[in-house]
Amino acid sequence: MPRRVDHAERRTEIAEALVRVAGRRGLHAVGMRDVAAEAGVSLRLVQYYFQTKEKLLLFGLEYLAKGFGERVSARVRAAGDGSGPRAMVEALLTAALPTDDESRTFHYIYTSYAVLAVSDRALAAQPFIRNPDAAEAALTELLRQAQDAGLLEPGVDAQLEAAGLLAMSAGLGTGVLVGQRSPESAAAVLDHHLNRLFRTGEAVG
Repeated sequence: MPRRVDHAERRTEIAEALVRVAGRRGLHAVGMRDVAAEAGVSLRLVQYYFQTKEKLLLFGLEYLAKGFGERVSARVRAAGDGSGPRAMVEALLTAALPTDDESRTFHYIYTSYAVLAVSDRALAAQPFIRNPDAAEAALTELLRQAQDAGLLEPGVDAQLEAAGLLAMSAGLGTGVLVGQRSPESAAAVLDHHLNRLFRTGEAVG
């Protein structure tokens, strides 16, 4: 009796192959044939699951974002075990800095997709990420918790600061990716701005 095909597993295997190829060669240089060869399957099978290159790229990005989101959540939860809100904020912001293979690949492919979507109408017509405000909402909530506990400087707008910190983290990540600055330098910049937000006792705790 033939083995039943797990379609979700097969799609995931193809997405993993896409991420590996894109991490080596860049997203712009990846074709469906390249992904099929990397996954060890036929081009026809990749086309069966994804029909177009745009759909394949979007699924690959969603797969990558989901895995990285789980990693960020795990780091935030770990930072919350006996630590203050600032440690959780730092965990969320620094997780996106390309300091190891996983985070570097995520940042590289994610940024590449955004650049491609600027000039590719087929990519631009698809949702870039399913919930673009999720990270901002999570960071805003952490800052509000710190505010309620009296750990932030007076007058802080949690939502505006969350948006600014995330934009800063993304920009610093790109700087690390292209060799403009070191991961340590990027972390120091984030630390400087968090020192501005958090009261001194929380900043050193």
